[in-house]
Amino acid sequence: MCPETGICTVFWKAGERSAVGRRPVCLFCMLLMLVLCLADISGIPLIRGNPLPESLKDWIERHPDAVICGEVQQVTESDFSQSVYLKQVQLSVPSEQAAASFEKISIENVRVYLKKSEKASELTAGSKVTVSGSLFRVPKMRNPGEFDSQQYYACRHIYYFMKNGIIQEILPPSGGYRQMLLDVREHFLGIYGEAAGDDSAVFEAMVLGKKENLDEDTRMQYQLAGIIHILAISGMHIMMIGMGLNQLLLKMGAGLFCSGMISVGFMIQYGVMTGGSAASMRAVCMFLLLSGARLLGKCYDSLTALAVSALLLVLSAPANLCSNGFLLSYGAVLGVHAGSVLQRGFGKKRKWLQPFLASVGVQLATLPVILYFYGEASVAGLLLNLAVVPTVSVVLASGVLGGILGLFWMEGAKLAMIPGRVLLYFYDRGCSLASEFPWCTWTAGRPEFWQMGMYILCLLAALYGLWKASEKEMTGRRGLLVKAGCMMLIFLGIAFLPKRPEKGLSITCLDVGQGDAIVLETSEGAGFLIDGGSSSQKRVGKYQILPFLKYRGISRLDGILISHGDQDHISGIIELLTFMEKHTAAIRADRLILPKLKEYGDGIQELIRLAEKVGMKVEYALAGDCIRAGELQISILWPADGSSGKNVNEEGLVAEVAYGNFKGLFTGDIGLETEKKLLPCLSDVDFLKVGHHGSANSSGREFLEKIRPETGVISCAEENSYGHPSAEAVSRLEEAGCFLAYTMKGGAVTCRTDGRKCVICSFQS
Repeated sequence: MCPETGICTVFWKAGERSAVGRRPVCLFCMLLMLVLCLADISGIPLIRGNPLPESLKDWIERHPDAVICGEVQQVTESDFSQSVYLKQVQLSVPSEQAAASFEKISIENVRVYLKKSEKASELTAGSKVTVSGSLFRVPKMRNPGEFDSQQYYACRHIYYFMKNGIIQEILPPSGGYRQMLLDVREHFLGIYGEAAGDDSAVFEAMVLGKKENLDEDTRMQYQLAGIIHILAISGMHIMMIGMGLNQLLLKMGAGLFCSGMISVGFMIQYGVMTGGSAASMRAVCMFLLLSGARLLGKCYDSLTALAVSALLLVLSAPANLCSNGFLLSYGAVLGVHAGSVLQRGFGKKRKWLQPFLASVGVQLATLPVILYFYGEASVAGLLLNLAVVPTVSVVLASGVLGGILGLFWMEGAKLAMIPGRVLLYFYDRGCSLASEFPWCTWTAGRPEFWQMGMYILCLLAALYGLWKASEKEMTGRRGLLVKAGCMMLIFLGIAFLPKRPEKGLSITCLDVGQGDAIVLETSEGAGFLIDGGSSSQKRVGKYQILPFLKYRGISRLDGILISHGDQDHISGIIELLTFMEKHTAAIRADRLILPKLKEYGDGIQELIRLAEKVGMKVEYALAGDCIRAGELQISILWPADGSSGKNVNEEGLVAEVAYGNFKGLFTGDIGLETEKKLLPCLSDVDFLKVGHHGSANSSGREFLEKIRPETGVISCAEENSYGHPSAEAVSRLEEAGCFLAYTMKGGAVTCRTDGRKCVICSFQS
């Protein structure tokens, strides 16, 4: 995700100067980080847990309505919400010593979502503000593969959100330094908006670290092509700017000490202004150590600097140890060293191979991290980065120069940005071309820790073999054997990484709030999606369904079955098909299966249009139809022939899934009327996707007596206006002996069966 081969020369050659003292420092830093990991595993919440006292957490749980005060760190506004990040937050808690008095207790940092009536523009960075509202814990992941909000915000020492915030008091800042930095950033954002045209969002992301204005299609296409790293303030960018400024000052005659101090001071402020990501702070730390070594006349060792900077970041925020940005950034720098070892073995006499091997080294080092967090890795990125990494410095320099010229000469800024914009055009073309090929992305799923461990062992063994082999051993037949053996070790390690599917059939009901999204997958490789939408959550296709498919290593679905055309069943499917149409996701599907009706609503018509556009077969199913995929059999029980489509719930698709002796029933949103019509063709089932989200008008007694389900899943939002699940339906299900699991309580629910027995579990259990 974030190759940093552009700094290979700086790090590797500098690291060769001296190895004295490197190993003890590196081992000491690694040992301390290992202690933090072990402490977290043993139950001490040092990494991702909430560090606040249990008594305080219990008090907040019982008294969510609260008053807090803190210092404004950042204000964000969008079309839908406005929020403010507060640091050094104090919570007002009733005092135990005196009645009607309060004491202030620190709860670290808080993100406050303000009411729309509040004026966020009145807040400035550094000002002190008192806000009232409802405190709640940063939500946990509710689906496998989903974005981990708790981990992300723990890196910023944020453990609570406040909603419906009302500003009580604002005190002006004692100093306006941070606001000045934000104002400078906003001024440059205005320059890019005027000078860079349609490419302004890319320059804003690369130079200023602001990604909010990035087009979603651009972001997803760059990620799919493996060059998303250029859209972030990475270590490569920091080193380019820092070293460039240092060299410029030296040429202007500033002297070693003066140029070093100015460069260091500038880079610290730049890192703060651009958001202080793990990658940028890592690069700033290493740049400080490099500059310090040069000023003191000492040798700079990159591995020692890497270890020290990692320890500093982890001590400042232990959650960084589980952060994808942190792990990818440090993995990329280690990959630079791995690339140098590969160059020694394969490209020492072939200079043209060295850029490719450097890119391979970074990809190999970061591969397990990429798969763990994203479930997929770009194959096309190996080739695209050969062109992107050497030229991205031109784009960055073009953006920096354009921004500076824009301060006093806008026409000059536009001219300066032309080289960068031309290269960005070719990057877009390359991404578009790569995304059209099915092999451009490898969807392997999230590996287990033991799989990643085996991969790392194989990779280290291969690199050690290349490093230890003498120059004489690398020539002739013996050299070929050594290289072949090392390559086999690397490929063996890669073979360990793909996610191993559980034996039998897995049925996962994702937590999409008020809606349905069900994924069927078998160990033989068959995969189906039944519905996918929500009326309470936005973008469930992007944020819940697609991440889960990647997590499971599913890049192709045998079919997508739609029960009916309500948005809480199809909104996410429309997203997936849109991604397929624009080639911004690696997911593919063979066919779209709809209930055969005489007329369809706008939602189904949109699905048909998109499916035909991406080359999917559109099939119309009636009672009596059957779909087979290996041992999996899906029998369509409803709708009946001649259904009009006027009552989408009662005429929706009902399917019975059979795998060995296991049977599962998926009823969409049918009610009591259709349940009675289905009685003649029903039999005992092991699993029931409870109809209509647990509505009182579904799951009737006659119906339940006929199917006698052992387990059932109710998919609905915890807060919904329909009153789902109804107490009557739940009571009838429990009286029928059905064990119930709820997505609203424990997140995604998975049922696994080998064809005989089945086990059901919730994601958060």
